[in-house]
Amino acid sequence: MTVSLPPDFARWLALREPADAAARAADLVDRVRGRLTGGGPLLVHDLGAGTGSLGRWLAPRLPGPQHWVLHDGDADLLRRAEAGMAGVVAADGAPVTVATRQGDLTRLTAADLVGTSLVVASALLDMLTADEVDRLVGACAGAGCPVLFMISVTGRVELTPADPLDGEVAAAFNDHQRRTVAGRALLGPDAVEATVAAFARRGVGVDVRPSPWRLGADQAELAAEWFTGWLDAACEQRPELAGPAEAYRRRRLADAAAGRLGVVVRHSDLLADGD
Repeated sequence: MTVSLPPDFARWLALREPADAAARAADLVDRVRGRLTGGGPLLVHDLGAGTGSLGRWLAPRLPGPQHWVLHDGDADLLRRAEAGMAGVVAADGAPVTVATRQGDLTRLTAADLVGTSLVVASALLDMLTADEVDRLVGACAGAGCPVLFMISVTGRVELTPADPLDGEVAAAFNDHQRRTVAGRALLGPDAVEATVAAFARRGVGVDVRPSPWRLGADQAELAAEWFTGWLDAACEQRPELAGPAEAYRRRRLADAAAGRLGVVVRHSDLLADGD
């Protein structure tokens, strides 16, 4: 899997980190914690780790000691992730150590995950194809450990105040998320359903919880950044939207600057634990 990242992607990850943290389904973490009661150090594989935001959030909520292996295709992001995990400790104060692994995470096998206590990922599944999800789920299921996939988009958004163009832009954006890139047909908002089905084919049940972003006046910068990317992707998918989108863009960004724009971006968190 080769993904081309925009040059400011690390900035975007930093901007969204607090919203991701607020959205995650804490009850699934409680479930995971109940499974991680063995005496040895925990081995956690974080797939598509980015700048390490999930590790910074999750490691302090789990017992220790812990060793995290951060997977990503981008060397710069991995350097940032390793630095960002420095000083993180487990819930009981035990140490958290980190290693990085650059490469194609969709090529992981069960053998790569031998001895793993937990596999995690955040905001990853929508960027994969159906075949890639199936291979990844096969590797995770073969490892026989809990799997926690968080902040997966579902394709549903709500903006307030409502605007007549909202629905058309949302539909175009979702089509963009399902686009074919270098021969890869991305799952986009269909990824959650595909992942649940892939685990079911292997006899593994999945619990799904909502994990929505709820952005208001206190997250106006993130709301504006998200909206700009959302609308740009929709116009790229449907160029005929470009004309009416300009006035729409001005209205929405003015609302965001004034603290009037409310945005709910629906995600799902998934826990597959074989129970």
